[in-house]
Amino acid sequence: MNTGIIVAAGKSLRMGPKVDKAFLTLGAKPVLAYSLVAFEKCPDIDEVVVVVRKDRIEAARSMAQMFGCAKVKRVLAGGAKRQVSVNNGLAAANEDTTIVAVHDGARPCVSPGLISDTIKAAKRYGSGVAAVPITDTVKFVERGQRVSKTLDRTKLWAAQTPQAFRLDLLLKAFGTVRKKGLTVTDEASAVELVSKEVHLVPAFLTNVKIATPDDLALASALLSAL
Repeated sequence: MNTGIIVAAGKSLRMGPKVDKAFLTLGAKPVLAYSLVAFEKCPDIDEVVVVVRKDRIEAARSMAQMFGCAKVKRVLAGGAKRQVSVNNGLAAANEDTTIVAVHDGARPCVSPGLISDTIKAAKRYGSGVAAVPITDTVKFVERGQRVSKTLDRTKLWAAQTPQAFRLDLLLKAFGTVRKKGLTVTDEASAVELVSKEVHLVPAFLTNVKIATPDDLALASALLSAL
């Protein structure tokens, strides 16, 4: 069984501490609804667990019903850190789950095809992380605004979501994170602690993450073009 875990419980520092990105209006739907619909349409997803802020649980349930997302089986509260929210989602997954695909609810332009690609990679390699090669020249800055060095962009990829993994592998990775008292910003960072190979799945620059008002405008334009 393949379970999608959509996390949308974080605070938006760039948009403002009181702004819940997942529930902002984007075209005809809230931001979160686009991810719910994409996972609903993905033939490789059997169920979906949605993780939101505690005060948004009922709103998220209503959203799933409104947009016909029958694969959403559970909606629950997340935590202050992303890894806590993902762990909560993992605990709520169906007991028959073997593959989990974790997605950031602030990426509304995700496609069912990309979700499937990450799941297929996870079945074959144990992991499948959506990512794109970095094309800009990247400067490493240790402090202030002084360049310390220029990184080799030919070896750099920007990780996105979905990030799919064998459930046993991801659980082992989060166990290591807890044991070492670490904070990770994505699931791949956790899995890298326990596995020599994290497999990347080529994705698209259009799979943008809503982090600023400019991102919201870009996502609106991208979705209008579909």
